[in-house]
Amino acid sequence: MQKIKQLVLSSRPVSWVNTAYPFGATYLVLTGQVDLTFVLGCLFFLIPYNLLMYGINDVFDYESDLRNPRKKGAEGIVLQPALHRLTIISAIASCLPFIITLMLLTGTGARWTLLAIIFGVVAYSAPGLRFKEKPFLDSVTSSLHFVGPMIFAIVASGQSIRTTLPFVAAFFLWGLASHAFGAVQDIKADRAGGIGSLATVIGARQTVWFSLACYGLSIILVASQASWQTSVIALSLTPYILNVLPYYTVSEADAPRTNSAWRRFIYLNFFTGMVITMVLIADTL
Repeated sequence: MQKIKQLVLSSRPVSWVNTAYPFGATYLVLTGQVDLTFVLGCLFFLIPYNLLMYGINDVFDYESDLRNPRKKGAEGIVLQPALHRLTIISAIASCLPFIITLMLLTGTGARWTLLAIIFGVVAYSAPGLRFKEKPFLDSVTSSLHFVGPMIFAIVASGQSIRTTLPFVAAFFLWGLASHAFGAVQDIKADRAGGIGSLATVIGARQTVWFSLACYGLSIILVASQASWQTSVIALSLTPYILNVLPYYTVSEADAPRTNSAWRRFIYLNFFTGMVITMVLIADTL
């Protein structure tokens, strides 16, 4: 039971919805169907996908995690070496049946999209690739971890990306902003572990400005779609800016204090998700 508990904690349960929801909501809105692709996609992006994404990260970031005071629960754990092999095996074993079945259920475009998403998840942390240590590519890849399920839903539904591009772009910018800001709190731990990131390259204060700019552009893109639904959703995104704004003058010495805002960010996601859900429900009435 202790091993199972560690595997579950490694998959970051508090963040499961952040990947399952973009797929499920997008697929349901575009197709109006609760079919096998919808059910399997939601289940896959809920748990196995997160175990693959975060489990691999915990295995190969073990040394830096030992120096990171945040790794105590919801924000991640220090995964003991004795569980590293089990974690990788469990991640692969839990993902493969879903990946194979989803590829059989969908068309060529969706299959390649899904494979690209999985590659990005693995490449972010795996030795020899380590996209997370390549400044700017780290934030881009991290954002695609969450936008990817949305894109897969669009392609699997048979819809054109062009028709949904403003929302995909807005979500991508949101992901860039979120990862970049999250990297600020880890500057000291990343430097100690020899890990590069957008924040370690451009500095804490500049990263906060970058995050604010991306959040702002994301809100503008959503609001520009000019409907009551997008106006409400855009309004629900403004707390992200308010959450980051107090740190616009943060120094690298004070960077760890941004963790309080990161903790609020985790719960802001639930608030925004609730608003989007209510908007989608109201739109169908």
